[in-house]
Amino acid sequence: MSVNDIDRDVPSRIIWEKRAAKASLARLQSPGQSAIAWMTVIQLMVGEGYAGVCQKPYQFTCWHKKDPNYQFLIELKQILFRELAHCRVVANQVTDGKVPDPTGGTTHYCAITRNTPPTWAAKAEQAPRLGGHVFFRDVS
Repeated sequence: MSVNDIDRDVPSRIIWEKRAAKASLARLQSPGQSAIAWMTVIQLMVGEGYAGVCQKPYQFTCWHKKDPNYQFLIELKQILFRELAHCRVVANQVTDGKVPDPTGGTTHYCAITRNTPPTWAAKAEQAPRLGGHVFFRDVS
C-alpha cells in the first residue's frame, strides 16, 4: 500500500497526543509509541488509508472535537517541532515495516489510568501493557 504525507502525519499526531496526555515524552517510551502506531496499521484493514482509519469515529478519541488536544491535531494550535518530529520518526518506522508489532497483533487499547475499563474489555484477552496503555485482542 502506498503511504502519502497525510497517512504519515495523522498517526504521528496520535502518538504525540498520547505522549501529551502523559505530560512528558519520556513517559511514553518507544515501545509504547510503536504500539500506538501499530494500532493504526492493524485497524487499516477496516478503513481506507491510515488517515481514514485514524479519524473514524471511536477509533482514537483524540480526534473527538471535545478532546483537549484536538486543536493541536487539526493544527489550530502548534505542536513543538521536535516533539512532532520524534513522533513522525516512530510512525514512519512502523508504516515502513521497520519496527515489529510489540503488541502481538492486538486490535484495541485503553489507558491504564482509566477508572472504568471499556465494556468491550470484559471479554477480551489482555495483552501487554506498554507506555501507559493496556492492549487487548479477541475483542467481540
